[in-house]
Amino acid sequence: MSKHKHHGEPEPEAPQFKEGHKVWVMEPNGTAREAICVGEAEQATFFGGPPKVYVVFTDTREGAAIDMDRVTARD
Repeated sequence: MSKHKHHGEPEPEAPQFKEGHKVWVMEPNGTAREAICVGEAEQATFFGGPPKVYVVFTDTREGAAIDMDRVTARD
């Protein structure tokens, strides 16, 4: 069997947020909360859930797994 990649195979996606990225987490009430990304929860999509990002909130130092569509990069 060839070690070369077969045409048509999907390329693995690069992480959107990497460890240490400063991010905003959008709260249900419309406010944004500062956090630091500590990684992506790859297994969430494997089990059929939405992609998630692990963050630590800068104000409380609490960690959480947040739906990726609620997380945006901050400067």
